Amino acid sequence: MNPLERGLRALDRAQQRFPVAAFLFAVNKKYGDDNGGNLATLLTYNAFLALFPLLLVLVTVLGLVAGGSSSITHRILHSALRTFPIIGTDLARNIHALHRNSLPGLVIGVLGLLWGSLGAAQTGQYAMAEIWNVPKLDRPGFLPRLGRSVGLLLALFVFLVVGTGLSGVAAATDRLGVPLRVLGALASLVVDIGLFLVAYRLLTPKGVRTRQLLPGSLIAGVAWAVLQAVGTLVVTRDLRGASAVYGFFAIVLGALAWIYLIMRVVIYAAEANVVLDRHLWPRALVQPPLTPVDRQMLVTYVHQERRRPEVVTSAVVACPPSETPPPTADPSAPEPSS
Repeated sequence: MNPLERGLRALDRAQQRFPVAAFLFAVNKKYGDDNGGNLATLLTYNAFLALFPLLLVLVTVLGLVAGGSSSITHRILHSALRTFPIIGTDLARNIHALHRNSLPGLVIGVLGLLWGSLGAAQTGQYAMAEIWNVPKLDRPGFLPRLGRSVGLLLALFVFLVVGTGLSGVAAATDRLGVPLRVLGALASLVVDIGLFLVAYRLLTPKGVRTRQLLPGSLIAGVAWAVLQAVGTLVVTRDLRGASAVYGFFAIVLGALAWIYLIMRVVIYAAEANVVLDRHLWPRALVQPPLTPVDRQMLVTYVHQERRRPEVVTSAVVACPPSETPPPTADPSAPEPSS
């Protein structure tokens, strides 16, 4: 055994002994097993396609209904664009020109929004099914997925309205002292956690109960609040005017980078839900030997590929004679006909 392998095995034994370290490594391990980076990339692509049509529709509707200079218009735009602490101001400055052709912009924006957002919702459902290792046989069909996608869009609209109201309250409480600002931040955090819980519920197959989604919603909501706070701090201290230097190039790259970071948080939080619910730790850093959870997951990934009720999946994982071998067939599958 060379010194590098000896050190890795010592680190592996240490992480398996400590529950927190074992849990964190198990989440990261499952993220890799599920191709979490690819899932985050797919979500980023579809969300980016929906971003600019969404802003186009938002600005056009506000211009038609409330007028471009009204306080409610600026408040709603601020609530929507505060998601992008580095490039939000430049996004707002670049979409104001669309007011001149509001009706064509509205039609084009609605079509683009439907295309991008429904694609993002469909990709999100696929990602959650992969993360929860749902067999392909048991995944919902096109119409149920479409209904969940529309439900997600409606939920996002409701939370945008609620977030706008909280932004207005926060602007009022900024002049009333620290305690009210803290209460406003806590209320915003609760809304963010609720948004992630609703999104996970709509994207995850029905076989998963809502309470199983709560830990990841808490993680994602807190991480979201931290990312926004850190992004705002970086802008105010270090990057003020940076996006203006690079122009629209910075807007596109900044939007892609920010969305990708958010999607990684969403995927990691969902992985934490599964690992917590199924107690999928400890995992081995160096293999062999495999831990019992490692062998369990290898069998799970085989059963996940089952596409038809006539198909019986099976898996054999070698293990020492002193250990109980894992199941070799999907217990829900029918017996093969003779």
